[in-house]
Amino acid sequence: MNPVYITSIGKFLPGSPIGNDKMEDYLGRVGGKGSKSKRRILEQNQIRYRHYAMDKDQTSQYTNAEMASLAIHDALERNAEALQDRIGFLAAATTQGDLLVPGFASMVHAETKLPVMEIATHHGVCASGMHALKNAYLHVQSGEHGTAVSCASEFPSRAFKHTRFEAQASYADSPVPFDTDFLRFMLSDGAGAAVLCNKPSTKGLSLRIEWIDNQSYANKYDVCMYAGINKDNARHGSWLDYPSIQEAADDGAVNLKQDIRLVNEMPKVGVNRFFELVEGGKINPAAIDRMVCHYSSHFFRDEIFRLLQLGGLTIPEEKWFTNLYTKGNTGAASIYIMLEELLNTGHLSPGEQVLCMVPESGRFQTSYMLLTVVGSSPSKQDIARSFEERQPEAPHLEYDSSDSVQEQLVRQLVQVWIDFEQKLAQVPIIHKLYHNKFTLDDYKALMENIRQQVIDGSQWIARAASYIAIEHIELRSAFIAHARDEHRDFQILERNYVAVGGDLATIQSGDKNIGSEALSAYLFQRASRDNPYDLIGAMWIIEGLGCRMARYWGELIRDQLELNDEQVEFLLYHSDSDEKHFERLEMVVQHPMLTADVAARIVKTAKTTARLYLLQLEELGNV
Repeated sequence: MNPVYITSIGKFLPGSPIGNDKMEDYLGRVGGKGSKSKRRILEQNQIRYRHYAMDKDQTSQYTNAEMASLAIHDALERNAEALQDRIGFLAAATTQGDLLVPGFASMVHAETKLPVMEIATHHGVCASGMHALKNAYLHVQSGEHGTAVSCASEFPSRAFKHTRFEAQASYADSPVPFDTDFLRFMLSDGAGAAVLCNKPSTKGLSLRIEWIDNQSYANKYDVCMYAGINKDNARHGSWLDYPSIQEAADDGAVNLKQDIRLVNEMPKVGVNRFFELVEGGKINPAAIDRMVCHYSSHFFRDEIFRLLQLGGLTIPEEKWFTNLYTKGNTGAASIYIMLEELLNTGHLSPGEQVLCMVPESGRFQTSYMLLTVVGSSPSKQDIARSFEERQPEAPHLEYDSSDSVQEQLVRQLVQVWIDFEQKLAQVPIIHKLYHNKFTLDDYKALMENIRQQVIDGSQWIARAASYIAIEHIELRSAFIAHARDEHRDFQILERNYVAVGGDLATIQSGDKNIGSEALSAYLFQRASRDNPYDLIGAMWIIEGLGCRMARYWGELIRDQLELNDEQVEFLLYHSDSDEKHFERLEMVVQHPMLTADVAARIVKTAKTTARLYLLQLEELGNV
C-alpha cells in the first residue's frame, strides 16, 4: 500500500462575510417579519460571520458545482506538481446538489474543465466530505491512481429563501417551524478541496493520512437532519409519494429540517467512537497536537468537552481548532475549510499529529482522521511573500450620522465596495498576485494599463470641475485641486516601469485595452454633464483602490519580485496621497446639495465604475 499525502488544500467562500445583523437581508423575512427564534439560535451557536452565494435579491451568484470547482482550482494552484501528473480520480460531496440528476461529481468535473477521469459522488450531510476524502485516499493508497482530488461544497442558503415558506399553503398564517428555522441560522455556503498524492510536496508542508474511520449508526436512530419527508404526515413515506411536487412542497416535505429532539445524541455518538478508537490503540490523546473538530454549534463543543471529561480522556482546550465563528457552518465542506486555514497560514509544524473529527446528525455518523505533518516549514522569507487573506473592508468615509441621506449613501457605497473588492480578488492578474504567481511581465502589463488611466484621470476630473455651477465654487475648487494632484502621477509610473527593465517608449505609446476604453468613455461622458456630482461615486472606487489596495499590492509585488521600494513607488505613494483625497470626498458627501436623488446617482456611478474597472483588469493586453 502506498503512503498518501494531502499536498495542498483550497477553499472558496462566496461573497463578503455576513454578520448576524445582516442575515435576514439575504435570507429574507417570512411575511415581512423577522424570526423570533434567530436570537436564541445565534446565542447558542455563537457564529459571528458566514458567507452566502446569493445576493440580497436572493439571486444565486454561483452554482454549488461552480463553488466546488473554484475550491479545486485554488488547491491545484497551490500545488503545481499535481498539474504535472495526470489527476486520475475526483470525489465530490454535498448535501444538496444543483440538480437531482446527474450526480454532483459529474457537474463538478464539467466545471473544472479537467481531463477525462474517474469520478464518484458522495451524497449526505457533514460526513459526506470525509467519505469523499476516504474514497480519494483509498484510490491513491491502492495504487489505482497517483493523484486524486476530493472536494465538498454546500449551498443551503437558497433552500431558506423566505419566498419558499410564504408559498407553502400550510405556512400562510404561521411562522416557519422551528425545525427549519433552526437551520436557517445555522448553515452557510462554501466549498473546500484537497489534492492527494502518493508522495509529499517537494516544498512546504504536507499532511500524511494515517487512517480515516467512518462509522454509521443509522441502524440505531431515526433521521435527524433531513429533507424529503414530513415526519408529522406518515401517509407519505417520501416527497415523491405525494400526488404532486406542489403538494409535497405545501406540506413542508421538501424543507431541510433538524429534529431538535434527536440532535443532542450527536455528541454522545461522536465521543463514544473516540473512546473506542483510544481503546483500540488508534488514538493516543497525549500525542495529539491539534484537534480539528467540526461541531455545528458552540453548544455542541461544550457538550463534547463535558463528555470527554466524564470519560477521563481529554485533549487540552488550547489544542482545539475551529473557524466556525468566522467562516460559518459549511457542512460537508467545513473540515476542508478548517484544514485549509491550518495548513496555509503557518499554524502547523513538521512532526505534529492532527486529529480530525466530523460528527453528523443526518442519521448519525461519525468520521475521524489522523494526520501527520511532514515536510519543511516555510522560511521567514517565504512567509513574508505568501498571500495573507484579508477580509474585504471599505475605506473609511466620515459623514453626519444624524443625516439619513448621508447615512444611507455611505452604507450603500460600503456595500458596493465590499462586492467590488471580493470580485477584484478573482480577476486573473490579481488572483496571481494573491497566490504568489505574479511575474515581472504581469507588473509591466499592470503599469502599462494604469498609466493610460492616470493620464485620463486628471483630465476627466478637470472637465467635471468646469461643469460645476458657480454657486458651488467650493466644490469646483475641490475637483480642480484633485485634478492638479493627479496630473503628474504618470511620471512616477514611467520611472517605475523603466526601473524594472521596461522601455520608456513602450509605456508611452501604449494603447488602452477594451476595458480601459469603456471606463474612460463612461467617465468623460459623466464629466460632461451639468453638475456631475455623481462622479464622487467613481472617485470612491478609484481613490478607494489607492487607500485600501495600493500599498498592499505594492508590498506584495515588491516581495514576490524581489524589488525595492523605489521600483514600486507609485503604489506606495498612492496609499498616502489617496487618503488625503478622501477628505475631499467627505466634503462633498456632507455638502448641503446632497439629496436622495443625487445620492442614488452617486451609488449607480460607483457600481458602474467598479464593473468597468474590473473589466479593464480582466482585459489586460486585449487592445
